[in-house]
Amino acid sequence: MPAFPLFSAFGRALRYHTGSLAFGSLVLAVVQVIRVTLEYLDHRLKAAENKFAKFLLSCLKCCFWCLEKFIKFLNRNAYIMIAIYGTNFCTSARNAFFLLMRNIIRVAVLDKVTDFLFFLGKLLIVGSPCPPSASPGILALFFFTQRIKLVQDTAPPLNYYWVPILTVIVGSYLIAHGFFSVYGMCVDTLFLCFCEDLERNDGSPERPYYMSPELSEILLKGHLEPSKSADSQG
Repeated sequence: MPAFPLFSAFGRALRYHTGSLAFGSLVLAVVQVIRVTLEYLDHRLKAAENKFAKFLLSCLKCCFWCLEKFIKFLNRNAYIMIAIYGTNFCTSARNAFFLLMRNIIRVAVLDKVTDFLFFLGKLLIVGSPCPPSASPGILALFFFTQRIKLVQDTAPPLNYYWVPILTVIVGSYLIAHGFFSVYGMCVDTLFLCFCEDLERNDGSPERPYYMSPELSEILLKGHLEPSKSADSQG
């Protein structure tokens, strides 16, 4: 373990894996260009009466939208595998994809649970009415409606104070989304490491798990109970 692992990993990525990062971005950019082209064609063919062309264009737009979402998901996990093993983009994407497919139930549950928790966190940041952690939206409401006595004289008189309040709410939500995306990447990284640990080890004294006891208690609760019952029977 180096003295500064974060800076070491960042420097190693810039030195050895810039091509992999650029290749993943290129694949995503190609799909996005095709989607923009399809949107342009749809805009130009709105006046056309060819229903088959409209149906075909709608199917293509739907397919490339799904493809873009899939490539974003694959790129995210491929970059994690690149950071862990140092392999190229194609190898990392293949290994990440098959690893997640072998744990598809856990992937679905974890994705939904984390998305819900992150959404609640964003709403709490944007609209929390609690005084110790009052949100920017609540503070903006009290400020522009001149309900805060300390800054009552500095608040400008507005006819429509909902416009700056909504601007503050939207801006704070976007900032919270940016910060929570970092946590989302950390969750995905820990989950991939957990899946690797689960496939390489079985929890025996010869091959113990490297995951923390708290993580194993949460994610391996149903997996460990059968083994314990089998040991007790033996």
